[in-house]
Amino acid sequence: MAAAGEVARRRVVVTGSVQGVFFRDSTRRAAEQRGVAGWVANRPDGSVEAVFEGDPDAVRSMVELCRSGPGRAEVERVEESEEEPEGLSRFEVR
Repeated sequence: MAAAGEVARRRVVVTGSVQGVFFRDSTRRAAEQRGVAGWVANRPDGSVEAVFEGDPDAVRSMVELCRSGPGRAEVERVEESEEEPEGLSRFEVR
């Protein structure tokens, strides 16, 4: 369990059939429901990149959500890296 006020930040790159399947919008909705800040964007190579920042348990939940993606997504791989929090306050689709 996370200590009060603790903030985690993770960057993920999701590869597979993940563009054009509402991946970004479903990620945004899930992040807002969990109070997680950050962003999600399509990359030119067909992958989706996202940064999640907030409560460590909520951030972990977002990373796990990316491992399955929304209904029509076919996730092949999720690369995850830990980063220093930047103090983001909202979640956006880029």
